[in-house]
Amino acid sequence: MDYPLLAFYAFAAATVMSAVAVISVRNPVQAALFLVLTFFTVACTWILAGAEFLGIALVLVYVGAVMVLFLFVVMMLDIDVAKMREGYVRYLPVGLIVAVAMLVEMLVLIGIRARTSTPFGENVAMATGGGDVPNTTWLARSLFTDFLLPFEVAAVILTIAVIAAVMLTLRRRVGAKHQDPAAQSRVRPGDRLRMVKMASAQPIPPAADPQEPTP
Repeated sequence: MDYPLLAFYAFAAATVMSAVAVISVRNPVQAALFLVLTFFTVACTWILAGAEFLGIALVLVYVGAVMVLFLFVVMMLDIDVAKMREGYVRYLPVGLIVAVAMLVEMLVLIGIRARTSTPFGENVAMATGGGDVPNTTWLARSLFTDFLLPFEVAAVILTIAVIAAVMLTLRRRVGAKHQDPAAQSRVRPGDRLRMVKMASAQPIPPAADPQEPTP
């Protein structure tokens, strides 16, 4: 029985199901949990194929950094956070499902890697004449030499996507306070301090002492 192929099909099915759950559930917290499962399953697929660097980078970059940005955007939405905190127990089943699925995937991946070191054939770096060059070194050389233009295009697309996301979420709300850095940099001392000329007040005579005898 071809265990690596079965594991690949299982990871692919889990990725598709979790990705569909991301866009189908209505709760943003549950969608974020399913997105974590999607990223982690794809990373397991990369590791199964022998690309350990891509798998670990996917976990560190997307699960560790991009998900923080997604949760930050979720917190920027008009969501009743107090209500979400009150009912955090209802998110426990989804969290347990995601945690159990990730644990099962790790166990399957460890078992497959323990059985064979190259589940899908010869190492790509070895096949292309790299000799004893590790996958990370071979990937870096290929990425910044043969595929430099696609890499730069992807970087530009991601930069445009970040700017577009900021512009879509940056909207004026009634009652919210906003800062204008340009106006703050143009401020002058005269704008902060205003001299007001007021007429001097007449001195108030002291009150008579009731203990003094009246003449």
